[in-house]
Amino acid sequence: MSIPGGKLVQKYGYKAIMITGFVIAAIGCILFYPAAEMKIYGLFLGALFILATGITLLQVAGNPYVAVLGSPDTSSARLTLTQALNSLGTTIAPLVGTYIILSNLPEMPLELKGLKSYSDLPENLNVLLNNLLEQTKLIYLQGTYLSIAAVLLVIGGVLFIMKLPAIGHGEGEISTEGVAEKSSVWQYRHLILGMIGIFTYVGAEVAIGSHIINYLEMKDVMAMSAKEAGNYVSYYWGGAMVGRFLGTLILAKFNPGKVLGTYALLAISLIAISIFSHGELSMWSLLLVGFCNSLMFPTIFTLAIKGLGKYTDQASGLLCTAIVGGAILPLLFATVADQTGGNLKLALIIPIICYLYISFFGFKGHKAAGN
Repeated sequence: MSIPGGKLVQKYGYKAIMITGFVIAAIGCILFYPAAEMKIYGLFLGALFILATGITLLQVAGNPYVAVLGSPDTSSARLTLTQALNSLGTTIAPLVGTYIILSNLPEMPLELKGLKSYSDLPENLNVLLNNLLEQTKLIYLQGTYLSIAAVLLVIGGVLFIMKLPAIGHGEGEISTEGVAEKSSVWQYRHLILGMIGIFTYVGAEVAIGSHIINYLEMKDVMAMSAKEAGNYVSYYWGGAMVGRFLGTLILAKFNPGKVLGTYALLAISLIAISIFSHGELSMWSLLLVGFCNSLMFPTIFTLAIKGLGKYTDQASGLLCTAIVGGAILPLLFATVADQTGGNLKLALIIPIICYLYISFFGFKGHKAAGN
């Protein structure tokens, strides 16, 4: 939905699309109520798609608006500050999710624990699953998402009332910052490399974040239960939050490209430590990668749209489309783990490759061709 979102921003403006994004996201949250009531997987997926569409519109409209709303030299710092508030949500959400969802799920039957392949599935699988479904109570989930919907609608209403600075979308209204103007958005090399950067960054971040619970359950890491491990997920996203608040100051004083490249190399080092260690060192070194992720999205984003002038909105849509890396690379991560007997440490080679590319983009790939 990012590419059509970019076109909508061009036609209706930043504010209108941000408000629309809040409303659509609220509708997605409301749909969780009937999905939980009827316990239909497809309806859950539909609600998630609508919710994600609203969030996508917010990303497409909000990120470039913040980036161009002031001096180009401090655009990375401004976007990092807004992303820090995003991280506050991702820090709190795992704690809420663990309390509301994991705490209220029934115990997995012994027949379904430790399965290695489909051939190991018990003959009475349908009976076991139906029993699980009957024991699963989702009333807490319904209340939570209705509350989130209400908050989204309130924010959208406040935004509707507020008077925001108007920023144009026509030719010459957004500075090209000395970059030679092209006849197509696809001719900007640093934008294309930035799209790959967003793809790899989101893919690496989500691949690690979505497997932390499984990682901490491993015997040679912490051998935790899923419920206990769920509480540690917040440290990963919390590191990103802390890093973004600090990054606002760092990016205002240092070259954003060099900071990005350095953070990527630090992430690689921490993953390597986690792979070759055990226990708490293995756990905390991986969780600290969240801190390294903190500056990556806003910095890649602002470096990629630098000097694009009238193509800024279109480029924003393309960059937000590249977030699909968060859907593709975790699947690749899981495939590698499955093919190696559940070896999550070996699968961490996927994020390492991603951070190597991000390091290249930070030190060299982001540089736009001038006049």
